Amino acid sequence: MEVLTPEEGRLAVQLARTVLEEKIGRKHADYPALPPVFSQKRGVFVTLKKRGELRGCIGFPTPVYPLGQAVCEAALAAALEDPRFPPLRSDELPEIRIEVTVLSVPVPLTCRPVDRPRNVIIGTHGLIVRGMGRSGLLLPQVPLEWGWDAAEFLDHACQKAGLAGGCWKDGRVEVYTFEGQIFEEP
Repeated sequence: MEVLTPEEGRLAVQLARTVLEEKIGRKHADYPALPPVFSQKRGVFVTLKKRGELRGCIGFPTPVYPLGQAVCEAALAAALEDPRFPPLRSDELPEIRIEVTVLSVPVPLTCRPVDRPRNVIIGTHGLIVRGMGRSGLLLPQVPLEWGWDAAEFLDHACQKAGLAGGCWKDGRVEVYTFEGQIFEEP
C-alpha cells in the first residue's frame, strides 16, 4: 500500500469535514484540491467523536472506491447511517472531531486458529472476523484505546460480528488482518 503523506492525510480529514459541513450543516463549502493518490481505490473508515466519545464510524474494509469518494461516502454514512446512533444534527458539527483511517488490503491469518493471538500485532493490525454468515471489523486503534491484548482483541472482533467471543479458535471462522494510517483533527 502506498503510504499517504501527512499532508495527504490532512486533506483526507479536511475532505470529510467539508462534506459534513455542506451536507449536514447546509453551508457552502470549498472542496480541497486532491492529489492523484485520492483517485486510487482504498479501504477507508471515518470515525466521528463528540467530546471524546464515539458518535459514528463507518467505512469500506476493501478498496472498492477511489479514496476521495470513499472518504466522502464514509463520512456521510458515519454521520447519518451508523445504526448505533441517531443521525448527526447540524448543531453538533462544531463538537465533532473527525478521524480518517486509510486501510491496507486485508490478508487472511494463515496460522492455526490457536496461534492467532501470537500473529496479531496490537497497535498495527486491525481485524476482520468472518464466519457463520456474519462479519465484524475493528480498527487497529481500538485495542490501544481499551487496553486489550491480542486474545481480547480477537474476542471483541468476534462479538462485533455477532458471534461468541472465542469463535476465532474455530477453524471455520476466518480472521483477516489489515493495517491503517490514522489521521485526525486536532
